Amino acid sequence: MAATATAVDTSGPSIETLETILNVTYTWGYTETREKLRDLYQKAKHGQWIPEDVLPWHHQPDLTKPMGPENLLPLYGSDIYAKLTTQEKQQLNLETSSWTLSQFLHGEQGALLATAQLVDSVQDLDSKLYGATQVVDEARHVDVYNRYLHEKIGVSYPCNPHLRTLLDMVLKDSRWDMKFLGMQIMVEGLALAAFGMIRANTQEPLLRDLTAYVMGDEARHVAFGVLSLRDYYKEQPEKVRAEREDFVYEAARLMRDRFLFQEVWEKMGLPVKECMAIALDNQGQILFRQLLFAKIVPAIKKMDLLSDRQRARFADLGILQFEHAPDPFADLEREEADLKRRRRDTAQPQA
Repeated sequence: MAATATAVDTSGPSIETLETILNVTYTWGYTETREKLRDLYQKAKHGQWIPEDVLPWHHQPDLTKPMGPENLLPLYGSDIYAKLTTQEKQQLNLETSSWTLSQFLHGEQGALLATAQLVDSVQDLDSKLYGATQVVDEARHVDVYNRYLHEKIGVSYPCNPHLRTLLDMVLKDSRWDMKFLGMQIMVEGLALAAFGMIRANTQEPLLRDLTAYVMGDEARHVAFGVLSLRDYYKEQPEKVRAEREDFVYEAARLMRDRFLFQEVWEKMGLPVKECMAIALDNQGQILFRQLLFAKIVPAIKKMDLLSDRQRARFADLGILQFEHAPDPFADLEREEADLKRRRRDTAQPQA
């Protein structure tokens, strides 16, 4: 029996305003160039894509099929899951998939707002130019995830409180480096890893292609953060680095705890606390949450924010093993090659 897609009352105001303090910086040195950032800006210009031209929007997903392997479902293997009917399991898959994609949508809007702030506050021209291309990227990401959720699935969820807390922390902070650290490294790095797992596991053509194109953008975004911060923190006093490490740890904890699907259990009428505990201890979910940090930990190390104290905290979170994961710039090269291949595959023959 097919899963049923029904709209969710997201509740709460549709528009909220945050009071923030942000410096706006003019940059009059037009001839001064940061070569690696200028190169990233060139890559971003050539990497732009139009969703209507490259994605198979005509395809209607089969909502009865899971977005990934069944053993990654948060209740898999539990007594609660075993008692669900086939239809209820299909509905559970639909709801968890919608919840996950909804959080991506909200995260992309947060990235859109934070990057717009960066264009105002960064102090060199190449960063402003690249940041402007990322604003376009993030607007496109909001567009495609919003369209996929509401046109193809028909179910959406409000922003998870843990994600909202992190987004507010980033947007309210007046320091430009904290915006880079919170958004470009933590949020974008986690998204890049999550998108990679979805692309590798989903059998749904539109979602797979959409995810692949978004990943090409996200790889540049993480590279932007690393390029902007990797030398900056090496020159800062220990007090500044310690404060940034504390922020990274708190952000990592928030990102780990947000994948407990509380809103799904509430909607489906399942015991919320019990389901959250099952999701927390589910081996597939533990592996999923750990892999989310595969892009973040090596980036943090590259920026000299992985002290012995931070290593101990990352070990407690179960993510220290990613300290020696591939350099973040390897993702950029791989995604650029993938983008070129996809463009060749989708190119229309000339008349």
